Amino acid sequence: MDQIDYEIVKMLQKNAKTPMKEISSCVHLSAPAVAERVKRLEERQVIKGYQAKINLNKLERSIMAIILFKSTDCKKLAHFCHTHPDVIECYRVAGEISYIVKVATKSVETLEEFIDQSMPFGTPSTNIVLSAHEKDFV
Repeated sequence: MDQIDYEIVKMLQKNAKTPMKEISSCVHLSAPAVAERVKRLEERQVIKGYQAKINLNKLERSIMAIILFKSTDCKKLAHFCHTHPDVIECYRVAGEISYIVKVATKSVETLEEFIDQSMPFGTPSTNIVLSAHEKDFV
């Protein structure tokens, strides 16, 4: 990847619907040349897909928490998280804790229900998110 590829990825990361013409004017290439670079980035799996950024408040999921687990049964906890509708992200990690789980839910009560349901799989330590500041990778 060269600097132009990085600029293209950066722009698409901010807005995946950015027109090729707009990207081309920023990187000083033709729109077809940019489209070809994007195609190669997709083929090389640098760009794995495109996602919409969702406003969780509009979905009535205004309570977000990061839960750290000392798991007693990693496979069962992973399955529980994978199938639970409030789980946004789940990471298996090395160290004192074994999982980091990001949850978006409707209320403190539903967060409490999630915690209660997860207790058979390990010991949770819950951190409620007060504010978030997203940062693009590139």
